[in-house]
Amino acid sequence: MLAGPLLAIGLLVGLLISILQATTQIQEQTLVFVPKLLAVGLTLLAFGSWMLQVMSGFVYGLLTAMGNVLR
Repeated sequence: MLAGPLLAIGLLVGLLISILQATTQIQEQTLVFVPKLLAVGLTLLAFGSWMLQVMSGFVYGLLTAMGNVLR
């Protein structure tokens, strides 16, 4: 759930750059890396607060459940 948006954007950008490379016959490996890195970074900025809320809720629920088991 947390990795989904980042992986989806990375996959989409990588696919678009690969199609661009295939049509222009430019086979430079670094051409894929930089746009993917920027896209994943921007996605992390956009979804970071939501991801932190989901992770915090999970950890809170986990610790609460552990506390109930130990009583």
